[in-house]
Amino acid sequence: MDKLNNEKLKELIRTIPDFPEPGILFRDITTALKDKEGLKLIIDDFTERYKDKGIDYVLGADARGFIFGAAIAYNIGAGFVPARKVGKLPAETVRADYSLEYGKNSIEIHKDAFEKDANVLIVDDLLATGGTAKAMVELVEELGAKVYELAFLIELEDLNARNILEGKSVYSILKY
Repeated sequence: MDKLNNEKLKELIRTIPDFPEPGILFRDITTALKDKEGLKLIIDDFTERYKDKGIDYVLGADARGFIFGAAIAYNIGAGFVPARKVGKLPAETVRADYSLEYGKNSIEIHKDAFEKDANVLIVDDLLATGGTAKAMVELVEELGAKVYELAFLIELEDLNARNILEGKSVYSILKY
C-alpha cells in the first residue's frame, strides 16, 4: 500500500487506552471496517499481494480474521477455513494452546481442513505477541500443509512477535 493510503487507513483506526486491561492500547478496527473506502483499501491490498500465488486455503482467526480471510479467499480463488475458539466446530478438530498479551486461550480447526502439502495463507487483524499466529502455524503444519505467509492488518512492532514466528514470512499492512 502506498504511503498516502497507509496514512489514511491509520487515521480510520481508533485507539482506545486501557482496554481490555489497564496498560493496553487497543487498536479498534471497527472504525476502518465501517468506512467503505477503508474496508476496500484493506481487502484490495491483501488481494493484490496474494492473487496468482497458488494459495489453496486462507485460514482466518476467530473472529476478525474471518472478516478479511473470507474476502481474500473469494478474491484469489481459494477456500476459506475458520480457526475457532474451542468447542465451536462440530466435527473432529485439532487444537493448539497459546498465550495472549493479556491471558491464555486455545484455537481449533477441523481435522480435515487441508490436504497434505496445501498452501495456506494465515490471516488475522492483529499481530501482537504472536501467540495466536504461532498456534495457527502449528495447526497447519500438524495437518501436513504449508504456511505460505502470515498476513495482518496491524502489527505491534514493540512486542517482537516476529521472533516467535522465525522462519515464516510475515506481512503487515500497518505497523505501530
